[in-house]
Amino acid sequence: GHQMGGGPSAWAIEELARAGIPVYMTPNAATTLNDELDKVEALGIKIVSEDEAERVACSASTTLSTGVLRLELKDFDFELISKTFADYGVSLNDLAAVAVAVFDHGNAPAGVSDRQFRFDYLDERIRAKNSLSSFIFPSTEIPKIMTRLQAVADSASNLDCPLFVMDTAPAAILGANLDPTVAKRERKIIVNVGNFHTLAFRLGDGIEGIFEHHTGEIDLPKLEKYIHALADGSLKHQDIFDDMGHGALVYGTSPFEFGKDEFDVVVTGPRRSMF
Repeated sequence: GHQMGGGPSAWAIEELARAGIPVYMTPNAATTLNDELDKVEALGIKIVSEDEAERVACSASTTLSTGVLRLELKDFDFELISKTFADYGVSLNDLAAVAVAVFDHGNAPAGVSDRQFRFDYLDERIRAKNSLSSFIFPSTEIPKIMTRLQAVADSASNLDCPLFVMDTAPAAILGANLDPTVAKRERKIIVNVGNFHTLAFRLGDGIEGIFEHHTGEIDLPKLEKYIHALADGSLKHQDIFDDMGHGALVYGTSPFEFGKDEFDVVVTGPRRSMF
């Protein structure tokens, strides 16, 4: 299959390999675990070509006790989504476009921190076009370093309409900003508390600052501390990076003042109950 989201899927594969159960992965699928395939092989996983994968599956029994279980990895399964909608009487046969968001660390060169590499990418996108739309790409214009976004495009080859891909964190901020009450505010801080990553954007004259951390590494007091520092402009990249997060960037020079309006912070995301 393709590269897909890590986390639980990767942990399950690694657990099988550690238990001594033979695991075979094609190169594309193996990047789910690590972009550096030698590190995947170091886990005891055998990297095989697409042809070899077919032979392994075909020559084995189909029973789990003696044979090979074949799994296809992909983040985006349009056929399954279409079937699910069809079961409820909704047809997806005439779409103007499809938009898909996934979290992509980017393919960092060997020896370069994934956290730093992703944050350098965020900085480059914001400096190129100070807008949340700078994180949206047509499927034909995905940066080469964004391999998970590309994997989504590769798995959607059967689409007969345009495909757009985006990073989940800015997508969540963009979505929250469409709320009618939020849209009226000229300046705001929007926080997306995701399953694995928490990202905050300070918005005003474009993007004034951001920070991104790992949700599992923070609690409410720490999150409030970082939000206040993002607001007054004192937050430094190393404050977050040295705390096992991704980093921080502050572009705006005019501090965000709390208490001037009816609300100061907008929160979204699956783990927003932290607030």
